[in-house]
Amino acid sequence: MVIPAATSDAPPETTPPAAVHRVLMVDDQKLVGAFVRRILEGQPEFVFEFCDDASAAVAKAEAFRPTVILQDLVMDEVDGLEMVRLYRSVPATATVPVIMLSATEGAVVKAQLLDSGANDYLVKPPNNVELIARLRVHSEAHLRRLERDEAFRELEAERQKSEALLLNILPTKIALRLKNQERTIAESFPAVTVLFTDLCGFTQFSQQVDAHHLVEILDRIFSLFDHLASDHGVEKIKTIGDAYMAVAGLPEPRPDHADAVAKMALGIRDSFAGLMRQLGLDLQVRIGLHSGPVVAGVIGKHKFIYDLWGDTVNIASRMESHGEPSMVHVSEATRSLLEGRFTFVDRGEVEVKGKGPMRTSFLIGRS
Repeated sequence: MVIPAATSDAPPETTPPAAVHRVLMVDDQKLVGAFVRRILEGQPEFVFEFCDDASAAVAKAEAFRPTVILQDLVMDEVDGLEMVRLYRSVPATATVPVIMLSATEGAVVKAQLLDSGANDYLVKPPNNVELIARLRVHSEAHLRRLERDEAFRELEAERQKSEALLLNILPTKIALRLKNQERTIAESFPAVTVLFTDLCGFTQFSQQVDAHHLVEILDRIFSLFDHLASDHGVEKIKTIGDAYMAVAGLPEPRPDHADAVAKMALGIRDSFAGLMRQLGLDLQVRIGLHSGPVVAGVIGKHKFIYDLWGDTVNIASRMESHGEPSMVHVSEATRSLLEGRFTFVDRGEVEVKGKGPMRTSFLIGRS
């Protein structure tokens, strides 16, 4: 015979609710404070704090962080309406609900209280059930507001991160156009100067070091280039392996585009050599410049890239690849824009792949 297990009609044990409602009562009558304390003692979700000194109420509130305030209307030191205005002027209590307590009830008094910023009104001594209900309703509303505010702050922080990331990979003007839901961004620019760099010997060097060290060095190098681009108002376009591409004259046209890129190129030449000495490496940089028209636009839907197209880009790349280590190789078009403000060494005609013979020069420095 199987004997059934004993059963009990007693309700299952439950964990008492955690205290979430923080009640601060400000009243110069300690007996009233004791009365309210007794009412709330049987309510585990409430934490109660009493203050009988109006001058200390704000400091007490800042330390206690109440979710609802019970404020006496008539106090010896200060009027309760003035206390409400004071709460609203302090960040810690500016949005905390305030329930006023008064020995009398009247429409005029209620109107004055609500006008001063109070949220509710109770007659002393308050009914136990009504007091608990009012405190819970206003405290829960405040807690929900805090949760919404926190969610909004988190959303705003994420939005700012997204914007910062977008601005980090796209020119500011282009990023703003994308934010404004512009679907296709493509423009022609009649006059820009394009810069290409390449690290001589980097492929062989990369086979001799571990991945972490390799990326760390590239980061140091390209961060240096980025800093120079920012200093001279030049737009970085992209890096491809150990190559770096930048341009001046877009997305905002500027008449001194060639000067800006020339100054950046000379800065790269000199500061790169200093960085290599600092790192104890024997790498060199080759730099090429060319000026002319380009088409620029954004490609991609999920991973955006702002890029350039046209013969100007191709020739700038050829200036770099047909150049010499630690030299800034420029086309005749770029030199003509810089003449008189910079110094050059003629290189003569160079057979450029895909273009035939071209007259080029090395940019040496500023006049």
